[in-house]
Amino acid sequence: MKNKIRVCVAGATGWAASELCKGIVLAEDMELVSAISRKNANKDLKDVLGLETDGNIPVFATIEEALTVPCDVLMEYTSPEIAKHNIITAIHKEINVVVGTSGLSDNDYEDIKAVAEQKGKAVLAVGNFAISVVLLNHFAKIAARYMPHWEIIDYAKNSKIDSPSGSALELANQLSKIGSSIKTVPIENTKGIKETRGADINGMQVHSVRLPGFVIGLETIFGLEDERLTMKQDAGNTAKPYVGGALLAIRNVSSFTGLKRGLDSVMDL
Repeated sequence: MKNKIRVCVAGATGWAASELCKGIVLAEDMELVSAISRKNANKDLKDVLGLETDGNIPVFATIEEALTVPCDVLMEYTSPEIAKHNIITAIHKEINVVVGTSGLSDNDYEDIKAVAEQKGKAVLAVGNFAISVVLLNHFAKIAARYMPHWEIIDYAKNSKIDSPSGSALELANQLSKIGSSIKTVPIENTKGIKETRGADINGMQVHSVRLPGFVIGLETIFGLEDERLTMKQDAGNTAKPYVGGALLAIRNVSSFTGLKRGLDSVMDL
């Protein structure tokens, strides 16, 4: 029988990660062996989340403590302030990493990529694990080959502190491999308040909306003369849509070396 994938979840008691922990416990090919949560350190994650599983799942305050328990994959679901440290620490411990934390920059990922390649380990960074977002990214890359004008809008609740979202950053990164969006009027030539045109990320304009009533959403608008194509994804109020994609990422992160960004990079699309 094939050995189960041993997983440590950093940020295990968060909104999305806690739902993922339930999914890992139910997965026949995985074992949740440890967790990181500063507020719940020294507790049993089984008791904290009400998980139905045999044995205890120790909760630690730091990555260094958590990795004293052997694991195969670190699922990073914390905050951008600590995520890079957690990822690089895990790589140095010969552990592959799946990143669900948003807010890391392209420069952060270049540093992470260098360490992963040096150590021969894998990091799969996913801005959004929902299959609907994976499909939006895939279709957007197709559209960008034929419609060279586009802009990105990301939506989130008013309490989300990072902007733009990880989903928007990932989409901008993937579209940048197709090319830069053509701007008929260069941003520097805009009359009025230039910031209203959004932020230039990888050669395209990205706008972030933060308002009550939104959970998280992503939109890409493509335009040509006398025609427009809009692709939009909206999330509901639960974290369940992200579980299946995260489990897929955990299963596939060992299939390469270095850094890959986007769940579609390990899918047959």
